[in-house]
This record gives sequence, structure tokens and C-alpha cells, in this order.
Amino acid sequence: MTEREPAQPAWTALLGLGSNMGDKAANIARAIELLTAPGDVRRVGASRLYRTAPWGVTEQDWFVNACIAVQTSLSPHGLLARCLGVEQDMHRVREQRWGPRAIDVDVLVYRGVTLNDSDLVLPHPRITERGFVLVPLAELAPDLELSGHGLAHWMSRIDTSDVVPFDGH
Repeated sequence: MTEREPAQPAWTALLGLGSNMGDKAANIARAIELLTAPGDVRRVGASRLYRTAPWGVTEQDWFVNACIAVQTSLSPHGLLARCLGVEQDMHRVREQRWGPRAIDVDVLVYRGVTLNDSDLVLPHPRITERGFVLVPLAELAPDLELSGHGLAHWMSRIDTSDVVPFDGH
């Protein structure tokens, strides 16, 4: 009898998306279309949309956030470049850190990769501090562990009460 290898998730990477300008839900849908249009990134899962309070700079409109799971042949840096390209195509303006944005697309986790360079840190360094990431991420990848702990552990350490399913209003 041989031991079975643990099943690998069907995803290569997990991405976080957020918008607090214009039609927020439509912005997220458009970003996903742009991410996947060339065919080398394929969405294999998605969380619900969540309405969330702003984080960092709190004097701004509320956000819609979601996470998606993708399969891709792109490298971590290639996937980051695609995400930044989508933000540029959707006219994201970076005037203020954590300020308002039409779209934000972050590479949260790239399976099996730990990375810390000037362009990209994986896993994303602030996942465990952000309810707007943890709640949809737990829906999408409930068995994910970060720094040796499951997502429920990290969610128990922060206030997630302002992360609620988005009903379109």
C-alpha cells in the first residue's frame, strides 16, 4: 500500500479584487474579464461579492471586494504584471496610498511560492490584517494556511463585522 500525495488545489493563484468608485460590482466583473481574456489566466473559482468599509484611509466610500482562484501558466511576476495592466486599463490612479480606486487587483497567494523582492511579496504581506480579504478568501479556499495557521485563526484576531455579502445596493 502506498501513501497518497495530498491533493493539490485546483488553483495556481488567489487574487483579491476591490473597487469603491463608480459601479463597483461591474468594475470587478470587468477586471476579471480583462485578466482572463488573453487565455493564459483562467478563473476556476470565485467568492461572493462583499460590501466592506474602507481600510487605511477611512474617509472614502465603501468598497465591494471579492477573491478569485485562477489557473495560469504565468509566473508570479507575470501575473502581477497582468494585474497591474488591468488596473491601468481601467484607469486606476494612484494618488493616495489606500485611497479611492476604480479597481485594485492583488496577487494574494501563488501556490508553493514564498517571495520577497522589491516588486512582489508572496503571500501578500497584509492578508492576515484585512477582513475584506480574509472573509472572501475563506469562502474560496477554506483550507488555506498562512504562517502555519488556518484562515479562521486569522479572522478570529480581527474585526470582520463590516464585511457583509453585497446585495447590489
